[in-house]
Amino acid sequence: MQDAAIVILNYNGGEMMRKFLPSVSQLSIFQVVVVDNGSTDNSVEVLQTEFPHIRTIILDSNFGFTGGYNRALEILKGSFDYYILLNSDVQVEQDWDIKLIQFLKENSSIAAVQPKILSYKNEGYFDYAGAGGGFVDGLGYPYCRGRIFNSIEMDTGQYDDTVEVDWASGACMAIRSNIFHTVGRFDESFFAHMEEIDLCWRIKKMGLSVYYLGTSKVWHVGGGTLDRSNPWKTFLNFRNNLLMLYKNVSPNRFLLIYLVRLVLDLLASVIFLARGSFRDGHAVFEAHIEFHKMKSKLEKTLPPKQKNKNEIQHFRKSILWDYYIRGKKTFSEL
Repeated sequence: MQDAAIVILNYNGGEMMRKFLPSVSQLSIFQVVVVDNGSTDNSVEVLQTEFPHIRTIILDSNFGFTGGYNRALEILKGSFDYYILLNSDVQVEQDWDIKLIQFLKENSSIAAVQPKILSYKNEGYFDYAGAGGGFVDGLGYPYCRGRIFNSIEMDTGQYDDTVEVDWASGACMAIRSNIFHTVGRFDESFFAHMEEIDLCWRIKKMGLSVYYLGTSKVWHVGGGTLDRSNPWKTFLNFRNNLLMLYKNVSPNRFLLIYLVRLVLDLLASVIFLARGSFRDGHAVFEAHIEFHKMKSKLEKTLPPKQKNKNEIQHFRKSILWDYYIRGKKTFSEL
């Protein structure tokens, strides 16, 4: 069995691969595997003609982030001790990968780790996806050190540390292969967005830890597949957040959270509408409707829910309150 595979999931990212794949190949120690997720652009041709030395897995349909990775990692199962999941629009530095894997080797109770994720477009600032490590508040809202909602911090070395977090970003995450398969892989009902938070939540309920390692750095473009202003992304974020909560908290706690979220999500929809983002406002309502349709199916597959001593202990009760009412725009102010 080999140490690690750097697994890059691609969908219609032919030009992104031309831009970023050479540096990943040259600056990384471990084997690079590119998984094409049913692309309709020139991605497969680019891989076959310009990167014949890189191992490829070609899927016949777009299975989303969750399904694409699940199918690819099932093919790789038993061949590697660790997987490094990496977006196709990421610039890396020398030894970024060995630092992540060495950290996992030295800490047997840690299941997954992410590096510092900086913005490729906005030089000197953290990236939206993952930044300096992710957390979840008491109502299920995710946020990061270095990025709370749309407030992005400049990187001044304030997060050059090593800390336990609630979740590691799917943009770049190293994870033990046996844990990935044991915990149940990504939940394909999510399709894309927040699936890594759900995965990390399940990992932590097993009694294992998820960490951020600030000595390893990557630079992420972001929005390469789906822009943050896309209503489909709004729908996925709101629906999947509810799915994640329903799966991972006790029924009584979920009911209380959901009653509050109904009010807050209605307010979010009204704000979208007031700003002229009618499709985003509608997407919030659609997300709740779709959640309830999926909820009945989930009830048949989920194990009995019990209070778990390893459940995430939330750092903040409400990041919305801290951000919008108390005016705390950066993690260091919390």
